[in-house]
Amino acid sequence: MVEFAAPAVRDWDFPRSTASVLLMSSFAAEHGDTAVLAGTSLTPEQIRDPEAQIDAGQELAVVRNLQAGLPPGRDPDAAAIALGRRYHVTTFGIFGFACISSPTLADTMAFALRYLDLSFTFSIPHVAVDGGEIRLVLHDELVPADVARFLVLRDLSAIYTVMGDLLSPITLRRVELRFAEPSTVDSYVAAFGVRPVFGGPVNLVTLDAAYLDRPLPQANLHTVAICEAQCREMVTRRRARTGISHQVRERLIRLGGADTGMDAIARELMMSPRTLRRRLTEAGTSYRALVDEVREALAEELLATGVLSVEEVAVRLGYAEASSFIYAFKRWKGVTPAAYARALGRTG
Repeated sequence: MVEFAAPAVRDWDFPRSTASVLLMSSFAAEHGDTAVLAGTSLTPEQIRDPEAQIDAGQELAVVRNLQAGLPPGRDPDAAAIALGRRYHVTTFGIFGFACISSPTLADTMAFALRYLDLSFTFSIPHVAVDGGEIRLVLHDELVPADVARFLVLRDLSAIYTVMGDLLSPITLRRVELRFAEPSTVDSYVAAFGVRPVFGGPVNLVTLDAAYLDRPLPQANLHTVAICEAQCREMVTRRRARTGISHQVRERLIRLGGADTGMDAIARELMMSPRTLRRRLTEAGTSYRALVDEVREALAEELLATGVLSVEEVAVRLGYAEASSFIYAFKRWKGVTPAAYARALGRTG
């Protein structure tokens, strides 16, 4: 079995746009639930703002409200599946447009995993190819237990709906789910075309690997390149503003780019180095990558002043030798610090 591509994030706690909350709000309103935003600090005006960004915890609160507000007698599994079928490729904005413009389903899957934090998933997908079969596992171990079942079904239904938007028809070979079998599976069979197996070790769907090389009808290499550039910019902005990466980055900036070591940063954040390393991995980065990022940004600012020499900038950033700084700068920018300063009209 070969892993197709690793997801960019390992945890659901990443910032999101409001598109998913808006969709859930409309879904809830259809059965008279007008309290779906209760306790989230979100307003109807905010969730209609395409530029707004919310915490994953706020979307999770909306999910809880929606689940609690289902009418008596409404099957929550059927509701979760029906909700998932509202998530079409257009729901995901530029991320969805990039997916639909990709050359093949394989390209779309790789792109989606690379920019997973532009989605609304709570169950983290892992894709592997085993012989002639695509195996998609949805990991829900970190999803709160009270909404895990609902969210696995919503996310699975949404993924299958989007795949159908991209390349229709798509037939699943089998569906396996970790939780107990419900009293009726009619909604499952109607949505997925197969009867699931319940009580298994993982949440799994499989399909024919031949789908991977199928060309998508709206493929356009120029369009997908433009979309990916925008997606890259979006995730960079989001990752810079939030979460553990932001906390580490802030402390490194305060130290002027000097690398005091991950252990010292971990102590400041009141966690073990192992926990910090794991959380940074889950956020799709590393301590070394953040040190590099901060040093690169500070180096640009210091060289742009024209006041400090290359050697002085190296000292300010905590390098023991100017040669190490010059080597790192060439890796970042493709030119030496002196050449960069000259291009800015500085003496460097």
